[in-house]
Amino acid sequence: MHTDPASHDQRPSVEARPRRSVRNILLGATAALVVAGAIGQTFITSGPAVAAATSQAQTQINPPSFADVVDRVRGAVVSVKVKLVNDDEQEAGAPQGFPQVQPGDPLERFFRQFGEGQQRGNRGERPRSGGQAQGSGFIISEDGYVVTNNHVVDHAGEVSITLDNGKSVAAEIIGTDPKTDLALLKIKGGGTYQHVNFSGTTPRVGEWVIAVGNPFGLGGTVTAGIVSARGRDIGNGPYDDYLQIDAPVNRGNSGGPTFNGNGDVVGVNTAIYSPSGGSVGIGFAIPAEVANTVIASLKEHGSVSRGWIGVQIQPVTPEIAETLGSGMVKGALVSDVQPNAPAKAAGLKAGDVITAVNGDAVDGPRELAKRIASLGPEKQVKLTYLRDGSEKTADVKLGSLPSDPQQARATPPQQQERASLTRWGMRLTPSRDGQGVLVAEVDPDGVAAQKGLRNGDVILEAAGKPVSRPADVQAALSEARKDNRKAVLLRIKSGEGTHFVALATNPTS
Repeated sequence: MHTDPASHDQRPSVEARPRRSVRNILLGATAALVVAGAIGQTFITSGPAVAAATSQAQTQINPPSFADVVDRVRGAVVSVKVKLVNDDEQEAGAPQGFPQVQPGDPLERFFRQFGEGQQRGNRGERPRSGGQAQGSGFIISEDGYVVTNNHVVDHAGEVSITLDNGKSVAAEIIGTDPKTDLALLKIKGGGTYQHVNFSGTTPRVGEWVIAVGNPFGLGGTVTAGIVSARGRDIGNGPYDDYLQIDAPVNRGNSGGPTFNGNGDVVGVNTAIYSPSGGSVGIGFAIPAEVANTVIASLKEHGSVSRGWIGVQIQPVTPEIAETLGSGMVKGALVSDVQPNAPAKAAGLKAGDVITAVNGDAVDGPRELAKRIASLGPEKQVKLTYLRDGSEKTADVKLGSLPSDPQQARATPPQQQERASLTRWGMRLTPSRDGQGVLVAEVDPDGVAAQKGLRNGDVILEAAGKPVSRPADVQAALSEARKDNRKAVLLRIKSGEGTHFVALATNPTS
């Protein structure tokens, strides 16, 4: 993986769009307020008094100043410098320290592009033992605990902290959590340090925020902006719940804090969308409520334990809801239940739609995953789910989320019975082990491809019944047409896991 000595973070995006500068917006707002003040005075008096009032308004109305807040917090913001160790198993050409993504994942291009940007200006190869990386962090306790990003310290051999006064001190890694991209460090050697606190409230969209960090290795730098959105999912994992901010965040800012107007940390800067690696006003920060919980677990245990029920889940689309006989496009559809998992022991099975946890409704898979994970192992929960149109409940004792869950793999084709579903743009053949029907060929312009079916996928069930021969799939489609059903629900196993697809019974030609 590639690392620039001056930076070790952020992820670029698809494209940048030009927008008005913050300075122009602030100046425009100030001018409007001054005019409004002058107009207001004309209802009271006129002549010299109006001029005096206007002059007074011009001296009193200014853009917001963050100087007092910065004075209070900047001593707790640090630069994190890392001496990397060589890892021969890392894929050549991939950015050092970034989360691993599957080939073809949309983020793979972003990470690789960012890694290439990091190489410019140096020898253009993956860092060997002794390579350097750099990011930001912030001190959260008087005795020197430091929060940063996991990808900043990933593959670290040695870690040092540069304080705001320029002093460098050694640090050790207490724990990391790749799933949320957080890491906890501890300054060695004791001492008393200025520190900051996580905010106890979630910022509202439109609130001012301040980002402090070490972009491009320049040292403590302050930028300001607003919260643009909350709950952003950027495809980094099942627990994505980012704040989007427009305060300029650049390479080297990763792991640094985003503050509210009171000087409390509302987010940990971790990613950007940009075609060049520089800020275009789209930055992402891990919310304080997430970071606080993860960091507390890292401090106590050195790792994070999450609750687990052992199911693969997917969204309920309108088509899938119709095939299930439900008009509710909410909840998480169970596409597979792992053997010996808590969900299996509680009686859940593929095709169930989980709608609530402990009586609290869940809108979709992402919310369910976060809810279960946050409860932790060994907790007893009540799941509400739909099966065959009826609402049921199950008591489930949560397990511990495995660190390396198994993924289903497609089985190779067998040269036996074949079936050509040309109307749907695919050809089927039995799987080698007799479990399901292999999708041997898919027309890239056909209906099957539009539904996401790919060569090598395995159809496990059609209309809720297991299939072992291509004729079983054809029969399910024929029967559904006779019953005037618009679609048949297929349960599919692919390289990414198991999921459902609603295949139309009468595809348009």
